[in-house]
Parts: sequence; structure tokens; C-alpha cells
Amino acid sequence: MTELVEHGKLFIGGELTDPLGEDVIEVVSPHTEEVIGRVPHASTADVDRAVAAARRAFDEGPWPRMAVEERIAVVSRIKDAIAVRHEEIARSISAQNGSPYSWSVLAQALGAMMVWDAAITVARDFTYEERRGGVLGPLLVRREPVGVVAAVVPWNVPQFTAAAKLGPALLAGCTVVLKPSPESPLDSYILADIATEAGLPEGVLSILPADREVSEYLVGHPGVDKVSFTGSVAAGKRVMEVAARNLTRVTLELGGKSAAVILPDADLATAVAGIVPAAWMNNGQACVAQTRILVPRSRYEEIAEAFAAAAGALVVGDPLDPATQVGPLVAQRQQQRSLDYIRIGQEEGAKVLSGGGRPAGLDRGWYVEPTLFGGVDNSMRIAREEIFGPVICLLPYGDEAEALRLANDSDFGLSGSVWTGDVEHGIDFARGVRTGTFNVNTFSLDMLGPFGGYKNSGLGREFGPEGFSEYLEHKMIHLPAGYEGGA
Repeated sequence: MTELVEHGKLFIGGELTDPLGEDVIEVVSPHTEEVIGRVPHASTADVDRAVAAARRAFDEGPWPRMAVEERIAVVSRIKDAIAVRHEEIARSISAQNGSPYSWSVLAQALGAMMVWDAAITVARDFTYEERRGGVLGPLLVRREPVGVVAAVVPWNVPQFTAAAKLGPALLAGCTVVLKPSPESPLDSYILADIATEAGLPEGVLSILPADREVSEYLVGHPGVDKVSFTGSVAAGKRVMEVAARNLTRVTLELGGKSAAVILPDADLATAVAGIVPAAWMNNGQACVAQTRILVPRSRYEEIAEAFAAAAGALVVGDPLDPATQVGPLVAQRQQQRSLDYIRIGQEEGAKVLSGGGRPAGLDRGWYVEPTLFGGVDNSMRIAREEIFGPVICLLPYGDEAEALRLANDSDFGLSGSVWTGDVEHGIDFARGVRTGTFNVNTFSLDMLGPFGGYKNSGLGREFGPEGFSEYLEHKMIHLPAGYEGGA
């Protein structure tokens, strides 16, 4: 049985302090359906306190005025501490959201450490000020921190997405109010402890677990200069609407319905080995998951049989068991959502090739079998809507032109991959797909390159210098004609 974890205070401005409200968040295990944690539910009054602390720290404190090397030193200590405590972080996240522990170690914890490390690399090499020739005279172009950042992160990869926002924001000199999801707030207390020990100055970071209503209050707060949000398309549209009232800048990393395209010359063993973990990663609860597998009709039966066998072989069970490959979904509503889509897919005429219900012997917990549909048409709801569960579609195509059309025939454009015997040809195919990230004969997410979406998958970018720039304002200083002094 998982030990009950209880916290009675909120992390505001760098200190654990009593909440101003009385509401409590109960964290429920998706495996046992029992309460495993309790934390305060931040109120709007707590948001006011946190934003005020962040505002003072930005307007008057040392953090934005430090040399970048000084900020790098503090953030490096955060990164190093995450590496040291990665097993504790992985266990905490798996217990809350059902992520398989082996995946949590690599992606939830060590992956977050890699995100922090990549942000440090970008910050160290970034050009913050440059001289440039202008039409009317020389120019000095500066990149300055945007200000107070509201960072709203989801439950599926809480530390990874927090790092994607906190790393560049802090290194740029911003101050941050981080809002974890009510499904997974426990690991944020580990982060608060790490940030305190690393020496973040007063006011630079606050962490406020809360629901959507309080999130909306934070996003619309006049003291916030920028919002960085990761979540659903519907929530992202609402964030943009609320932030627009104050003309607050937004970065939105939203949903996906990504296509893995298997070309006729692909090596099947390589494709299956690469796509299966990319499709069912984190129990299917990943925005970049390869949920549409496009298959040439000439090889359909062979490929369908191989993927059905691979899906059926995935080990489903307790997320804290190192042998588990697919754990429970984060909440009962997510379990029911996946089961509803499985029903809808069958009603639409698709065929279940593997899975299709609750796993045998797992009557407790919010489990859904790794499910593979065959014979899917791209007009079906299971092919067009983000399910965010372990439900994957096989879509047959005729020629490569049809494969490209199907890959692009989506309201989303976040990720994707192509599998082929000719890498150069795969690159040409990749150029034609309207999506923010793409892979050729592999699946990965590189933190030194830009990550984000086309279409309904979002606005702006995270990672790399492009993501770092999202936390900076660009200032142009005109200098007198003929001036040749130092920058």
C-alpha cells in the first residue's frame, strides 16, 4: 500500500506558508482507487499573494539583474538535485497518474533533468545583446526578460512540462507562478524543496496546486506578463481568450493526433519496435503519441498482424511494478473516455484487432487494455479526435500521395514519423507534413530543437533557442548616425 502523503502548506514566494483558503485536494491512486495524498487547494487570494511576490521579485529583486552565469549556477543546482532524486520523483508521479515506473524514471524524472540541462546549454550560448546596422543609423538590439510568468502544467508529464517552462523562464530572468494539476500535485513539493535548496531568491518561484477555476484567475491576472500553458485544445482556447483581456502573451502546447507513416519499403521489425512504444507511451496519455499508423494496402495484413501481436504482448499492471509497460489511466473519467471511444470505433465499423476493454484480472483501478483498431477510415471519430488513452488506429492507404494527404488531414499538427528503407526519401516526405516535429526511422523529442504545433496543436515553441526566446522581449535602441562606440 502506498504511504499517505500530506502537505498542509503552499509554496509561495519561496516559502512554505499557510493557505488562505480551506479547500483540500485529495490525490487518488489510479491503481488502487484509494486516497494517497492531500494538499491545500490554492485560492484566488493565494494567487494574488504569489503574483505579488513574483512582481516584487521581478521589479525590485536581484534575479532579473543577475548575470546569466549567476542564474545558470542556481538552475544547475536544480538540475543536479533532480538527477539525485530521480527515483523519488518517478515513484511520486507513477503513484499519482499511473505512469509505468520504468517509463517514469526515463521520461518523467531523468527526462525533466535533461530539459533543465538543455535550457542551461541554450542560455549559456544565447545572444542577449547585439549591434546591428539600421537604415538611419546603428542599432542596439536587446533581449530582456518578459516579466512574471504563469506556467500551467498538466498531469500526464508534470515535471517534464514544468521544466520546459521553468528552465527557460528562470534562466531568462523571469519570475514564475507554477500551477500543477490537481491530479498530480505531490511531486511539485519535491520541486519546491529542490528550488529552496538551490538558492532561488525570495519571490522568484511559487507553486499553487488548483483546479481550472483558479487557473483561469491566474491566467487572467493583470500582474502576469506571460502565460505558458500545456493541456487540451479546449482549455488552450479558453486560456487564450482570458489572457487576451490583458493582451498577455501566450504559449500554448496543446493536443495531437499524430501519424506514423510506414512506407512500402520499410523494415517491419524496425517500424514495430519504434512505433509501439511511441503509440502506447505513458498509457497513451501523451500529446505526441503516434496514434494513427498509416499502412500501405499492399502490406496491410502483414503489418496489422505484427502490431496486433505487439499490442497484445504489452504488460499491463501496477504502475510501480518495474515490469509494467502500460498502467492505469489517471482518472475514472479518462478510463470511461477510452472505453467510450472503443465503443464508438466499433459502431463506426472499425475492427478491434487487439484489446478492446478492461484487462482480465484488473477489476480495480482505471485500466484499459492496449487497443488496436484495424480498417479505420480517417473520417471516423477515433481517427480524428484525441482520445488520450491506449487506443491506436491502423489506416490503410494506396499510394504515397494518399499517405501524405492522410497524414495532413487532421485538425492537429504536433508530431509524426515516417518509416522507410531510404532515409533521404523519408526526409523529403517529412518536408511535406504540416506538423511541428517529425521523425525519420526513429521517435524522439530533442530538447535543443524547437517543439510545438501547427493548427490546433498550439502556438509558439518550447525548447531550443526558439523556446527560450518566448520568455524574452526584444528591444531596439537607436543610436546616432555615425556612432561607432562600444556596444
